[in-house]
Amino acid sequence: MIWLTWRQFRVQALVAALALALAAIYLGRLGLDIRDAHDAYLARCETDGDCAEAAAQFRGTYRQTLLLLAAGLALVPAVIGAFWGAPLIAREIEAGTHRLVWNQSVTRRRWLLTKLLVVGLAAMAVTGAVGALLTWAAGPYDEVAKTRFDALEFGARGVVPLGYAALAVVLGTVVGLLLRRTLPAMALTLVAFLAIQLLVPNVVRPHLMSPETTSLPMTAEAVNQAGNLGSITGGATIGGLEVPGATGAWISDTSPLRTADGAALSEATFNECLDDPPETGATGTFGDTAVCLGALDLHVDLAYHPEERYWPFQWAETGLYVAASALLAAFGLWRVRRRLN
Repeated sequence: MIWLTWRQFRVQALVAALALALAAIYLGRLGLDIRDAHDAYLARCETDGDCAEAAAQFRGTYRQTLLLLAAGLALVPAVIGAFWGAPLIAREIEAGTHRLVWNQSVTRRRWLLTKLLVVGLAAMAVTGAVGALLTWAAGPYDEVAKTRFDALEFGARGVVPLGYAALAVVLGTVVGLLLRRTLPAMALTLVAFLAIQLLVPNVVRPHLMSPETTSLPMTAEAVNQAGNLGSITGGATIGGLEVPGATGAWISDTSPLRTADGAALSEATFNECLDDPPETGATGTFGDTAVCLGALDLHVDLAYHPEERYWPFQWAETGLYVAASALLAAFGLWRVRRRLN
């Protein structure tokens, strides 16, 4: 069965090996460039003493490139699930070739399990290798930017890509087993896996561990250090904050702006400071608005995870994907034995 599966899968494997070789060449050169730029940043910081500007320039040089690469890596397991996993069984059933195998000494479960293991391990090897190369290439940038917890970057670093790949293959295979049609199975797998990649970082990941909590006074200086004020849905909100003394922490929840008694700041008062603040000639990101809000004795309540939880989160989320893969595989093995004729 292993030999037969390899014979059926060899073209995809060769294409993946070629793509991996090209990725290794590109990411290797990128990693060396980033390290040279990082050395220049450190030298400028030590010589001129202007570390903030040097760091901002270093981050700005590579931020867009690394975000695009992270987005590309996020698509790799989705594509693998659609083009490797979904046709794995659906194509056999459409062509009727599964009956030939079942008339041999190989059981249905062994047939399915062997296919899952061969293709799943290949997918994990390819995705994991690209993830490891990107993690290495972006290492100096991640050290300076402190954004490894960002949703897109988190899924493209460390061991999480291994869990993505395993789940994508098993999901695609089970969908193909249920639909029995290759093209619909490919489309549904792609949509479902992309939905999972959106759902898990925003809904599941924050609850994998209990967060730390703190209250942050919103002085004019603190407001000016924020990333944004307000939102498209309205309300007295503020975002892009950092936890003092916890650089690189992941802020998983930020309360609305609150007054000294803990009540939410009214939207009318917030909009007044935002749209028509008293003129003070203040500078900074939000200028007079920051002064207006700072005078109201406001604070926000934050839930956050310290930077040292990065690897525990990586392993926890990877374990979640592997467990989901195992459950789906078990369902597929039951289905192919009991219901598929």
